Amino acid sequence: MIIRAIDGLNEIVGRIVSVVAVVFAAIIIYDVVLRYAFNEPTRWAFDVSKQLYGFYFIMLGGYALRHRAHVSVDLVTERLGPKTLKLVEIAGYVIFFFPFAWVFLTRSWDFAITSWNQGETTYGAIQMPVYPLKMAMCVAAGLLLLQGISEVLKIILNRREEQA
Repeated sequence: MIIRAIDGLNEIVGRIVSVVAVVFAAIIIYDVVLRYAFNEPTRWAFDVSKQLYGFYFIMLGGYALRHRAHVSVDLVTERLGPKTLKLVEIAGYVIFFFPFAWVFLTRSWDFAITSWNQGETTYGAIQMPVYPLKMAMCVAAGLLLLQGISEVLKIILNRREEQA
């Protein structure tokens, strides 16, 4: 039940956030057409598309982990037996992934709250608020941490094949 809930949450977030790619691509195309066809570039397109791309990139970490799309080094692990591989994968999550995800979560929370309290904005052609993107980093860290928990549970319960 926990695995299904976490996987489902990251699946929904991933599908919703993937639409952002279409939006920032449309903004870039719009700006290029205005710039080169009409010699009237926008003042806001670069800043908006940069923010949207940052949001898109950071929010899909949990979704990518759910679909095992992250880079992994198989040189050693491909030669291991199933039980040893299981132990190595769990150890990898415990030693590397969870500490990283925890630091990412706690530091991005501090980062986001500071930005929110200061009312931080960009310094480009238009001044856009930065704190929504920094809040998204915190949410993304939480989603990544949750998906890591789901992946470890799948390894322990031998349910990795079911996720496809």
